[in-house]
Amino acid sequence: MNDMRWMDGEVTVEDRVHSTRQVSGEALRDGFFDAAAVLSLGLIRMSGGSLQVGPFEVLRFDVPATTSHSVSWPIDGGVLAGGPGGYLEIRSTDGQIVARVEGYRPRLPKPIYVLTQMPFHHALTRLQLLRLRGRRPVPGVPADVSARLTAGAIDAGICAGIALIAARRRRVRAFLAIAAGYHVAAWSASGWTVGGAIMRQRVVSIDGSRPSFGQAVLRFATLPLAGFRLRAVHDEVASTDVINPHEL
Repeated sequence: MNDMRWMDGEVTVEDRVHSTRQVSGEALRDGFFDAAAVLSLGLIRMSGGSLQVGPFEVLRFDVPATTSHSVSWPIDGGVLAGGPGGYLEIRSTDGQIVARVEGYRPRLPKPIYVLTQMPFHHALTRLQLLRLRGRRPVPGVPADVSARLTAGAIDAGICAGIALIAARRRRVRAFLAIAAGYHVAAWSASGWTVGGAIMRQRVVSIDGSRPSFGQAVLRFATLPLAGFRLRAVHDEVASTDVINPHEL
């Protein structure tokens, strides 16, 4: 779940995930940017007080203030900041982990910020918060492996059938494009695919909420790894799970 407000050139952005387990301020401080480094394979990392993407300092923070269940970094500058001001706060409270950026002045004009930096921020922050939340407690009764494979085969058959009908040439490319659009749309809209509905299973985020568009894209992009590794790597990376909601 996320929200954004823009007023007089200052942005307030908020993302939150469900968590029945309260996380300490120290764990939030130490784990939030570590999660970004893991998710980006080290491309995004915190070095000292600088958030870096490759060799570039995109944001610079002052010394964080940590409480029992929150941490706040004052924003001091960086390539993506129009100047010092504002803060990034992560807090664990009322059954949620919340990330809030307030008083931040983006360097980018609003239309470009809304189309580029903001969606990336929401996608990455949600994944970071879900990693902080962890996979326990589980969001529901895990779907049986054989049922997952059957559902996947049904969905693949549907996409292949559409590709055969709609494309006379380059059917492999058409199949991949149709499969990507079909799965990303289904997962991010409701968590249900046709195969999932038939086999009575649904894709959810590990906090039980509907997967975001970013999670759905990441899950589909890493789906081939599940075949190579013979385990649900795509669910690990995207912080998703497949549950049987009828057995809750």
